[in-house]
Amino acid sequence: MTAMIDLPTIADVAAAAGRLAGSAVRTPLLENADLNARVGGRVLIKPETLQRTGSFKFRGAGNKIAKLMQAGERPQTILAYSSGNHAQGVAAAARLAGLSALIVMPDDAPAIKIENTRALGAEIVFYDRRTEDREAITELLLRERGGTLVRPYDDPDVIAGQGTVGLEIAEQAHERGAVVDHVLVPCGGGGLTSGIALALSGASPKTRVHPVEPEGFDDTRRSLATGKILGNEPGATSFCDALLAPRPGALTFALNSRLVGEGFAVTDAETTAAMAFAFRTLKLVVEPGGAVALAAVLAGKIDCRKRTICIVLSGGNADPAIFCRAVGGPPPT
Repeated sequence: MTAMIDLPTIADVAAAAGRLAGSAVRTPLLENADLNARVGGRVLIKPETLQRTGSFKFRGAGNKIAKLMQAGERPQTILAYSSGNHAQGVAAAARLAGLSALIVMPDDAPAIKIENTRALGAEIVFYDRRTEDREAITELLLRERGGTLVRPYDDPDVIAGQGTVGLEIAEQAHERGAVVDHVLVPCGGGGLTSGIALALSGASPKTRVHPVEPEGFDDTRRSLATGKILGNEPGATSFCDALLAPRPGALTFALNSRLVGEGFAVTDAETTAAMAFAFRTLKLVVEPGGAVALAAVLAGKIDCRKRTICIVLSGGNADPAIFCRAVGGPPPT
């Protein structure tokens, strides 16, 4: 069992907000009349698609690296493993701190995420996610090259950084005179979900947080239902590349098991429809993994009638060909 001393606190989230001030974007809280009318309630939209590097991941990586620098540590390099969004967040945060970054990425990661990570100055080592263990590869690189590992979700400083999304939701909802009943969060390893839940447990304790995952990769939903960490069954597929973690993290599950409500799972077809709705109606580009909370609302996974629901759009780094197919347009040439 994870010792409670290892878990981040509400105070850690507040400290993360201070470290990230001036570097992370305070993304807006949006509302759309057509979406409200469709679901019969009020939906507030937190578009982390507009965050630096196009996803919430900069917050966690930025907090972790800024805290290291505050403590007087200057690692030889920053290492991470990621399918793309964490890679970009780490690369951007390392560059801001004047550090080099080495990222272990699956060879089938979307080209746009690979290109963006390289453009931020990071070195990439590829692996086959079907036959190789990314954590083992990263540990080998750490022994060979030295440096500091920034994990994608199971790290208290990363969780605290992601929790700043929750602080902003509470502040911005209050500014709108809104009391949020439920927050739906795209969930891979659980860092964003647990961070938001932790922040809201102090800032808006009556708000219920729910993880949303792709069908076949709903390990957090099933783990919460059984009270123990469960992995995903082999052979499942989804185009939500950002949400394909094999199982919940130890730290994230310890937080989520006491702070969040039931989870929801959505199909790739439901996610595709959500991407198209975001583009056509909200005028936002959202990648598959970033659109699952919107998909859950549109598909009726939660009753929104006469409620105020907040959804997080966690990333906008969509592969151009996949995005064009989702919104019904021709593939790029």
